[in-house]
Amino acid sequence: MFELVGVSAGYGDAPVLRDVTLRVPDGTCVALIGPNGAGKTTLLRVASGLLRPDHGRVLLDGENVTGCHPEDLVGRGVCHVPEGRGVFPNLTVRENLRLFAAAGTESEAEARATDAFPRLGRRLSQLVGTMSGGEQQMVALARAYIRRSRVILLDEVSMGLAPKLVDEIFTFVGRLKSEGISLLLVEQFVIKALGIADFVFLLANGKIDFAGEPSELQGEDVFARYAGASFVQTR
Repeated sequence: MFELVGVSAGYGDAPVLRDVTLRVPDGTCVALIGPNGAGKTTLLRVASGLLRPDHGRVLLDGENVTGCHPEDLVGRGVCHVPEGRGVFPNLTVRENLRLFAAAGTESEAEARATDAFPRLGRRLSQLVGTMSGGEQQMVALARAYIRRSRVILLDEVSMGLAPKLVDEIFTFVGRLKSEGISLLLVEQFVIKALGIADFVFLLANGKIDFAGEPSELQGEDVFARYAGASFVQTR
């Protein structure tokens, strides 16, 4: 179980999150939705150790990991795929994959990544910065996959991608879930996110406004009121 309990956080004197509690049970996909500026990215930054909360705790299997360095959380199986991809554009695909791999597992990691994303196998010698946005996102997602992470935090992994690539990315997210990996998914394509999620939390003005199963949101005005028509996209 991965949890944020009573978390408040912000930047300087500007509060963003206010007493947020969110749980990701083992092997489930939790969708975190809400309007722009609600605090979704800030929540993921707290969850991955990039931002220390002002109050509250981050728990992994009941152990308090609040304030742990991001590298320590990676070592415990928590991986954050940030908005903007977080790859090394001046290195090749192969070099990126090997940097992401644990020491001594480089060849295995490369094979695992190219099995998940065959097109990466055809571009191992290509500089990542010369690839399309979708291909760069595949490299970023492969990072989480090859480290055999237990919990993956995904921040807008489909942003700026063509519909065909969005479908491919979500197929991979489904693969992660099928392998028992816990997922916390922030995603602009809300319909797709709800289609894969076991649970959904709706964040508005830095607070959790709804928590439940995706089916409970269908037809609810709370969804339309906070998510808005611009969020409800089918592709």
